[in-house]
Amino acid sequence: MSYKVGRFPYSASGNDNASRHLDGMVKLLFGEPYGQLLGAHLIGAEVTELIAELGLAMRLEATYEEILATVHAHPTLSEAVFEATGVAYGLSSNL
Repeated sequence: MSYKVGRFPYSASGNDNASRHLDGMVKLLFGEPYGQLLGAHLIGAEVTELIAELGLAMRLEATYEEILATVHAHPTLSEAVFEATGVAYGLSSNL
C-alpha cells in the first residue's frame, strides 16, 4: 500500500512553546491515492487530547483535504494535527 507521512514537532508549535512542552510530535499516515487517514503516532504532553479527533477522522475515512478544511484554532495543541497533515502534502507554512 502506498502512503504519505506528515510529521510535526512540538517545538514548532506556538502552543507547545508557550507551555514549554517542546518534546513530542504528531505523525500521521495517509493512504494513496485517496488521502484517507490511516493512522497516527502521538508522542508528548497532552496527546490524549488529540485521540478523539483522530479516531473520528479514521472512523469517517476523512481525507487530508477534509482535515485541512476543519478549523484548528491558534494556539492549540490540535494545530499539530493540521500542520502534520499539511506537511504530508507539502502544504504546511510552519515548517
